[in-house]
Amino acid sequence: MELGLFDEIGDAVRGLMPPDLGVVRFKAHRYGVKLWFDSDAAPREHYEAQVIGAKDVPDATVLALEVGFHSEHSKPEENQAVLDRLLQRERAWRKVLGKEPVAGPFLGRADRWRRISETWPDPDLSDEDLCMEVALRVTEYMNALEPALRSSKGDR
Repeated sequence: MELGLFDEIGDAVRGLMPPDLGVVRFKAHRYGVKLWFDSDAAPREHYEAQVIGAKDVPDATVLALEVGFHSEHSKPEENQAVLDRLLQRERAWRKVLGKEPVAGPFLGRADRWRRISETWPDPDLSDEDLCMEVALRVTEYMNALEPALRSSKGDR
């Protein structure tokens, strides 16, 4: 059976991540992959690469790829608190991630969830190099943000 793009991205991230942060887990579907550490079930705070509609990305005409971190707690104030903790360490993670990530409301669920992510307008989903490009970028997010998440609330 041939793996889909997002299964391949999950496998690649698993191979790229150093073991000191824990075991990378992932759940892939046709249009995305959710990644996290250690627990069997995905926590509310996790990393994602997913296809999103062009309506949320001004430079996109058909679709976009979102890559980054999500906080999806049921209470908006919990998500904002997570984002605020990460923003306290923004200088450190920006050194790794650069200017591309947007820290703020979730695309499509601005009333509740929060994100630190970037969008790639109109990617060619059949491009042979896309899997590794996305996997490397997700790995950068995990390496840059996870230590800040853990130090602000103890190991998860």
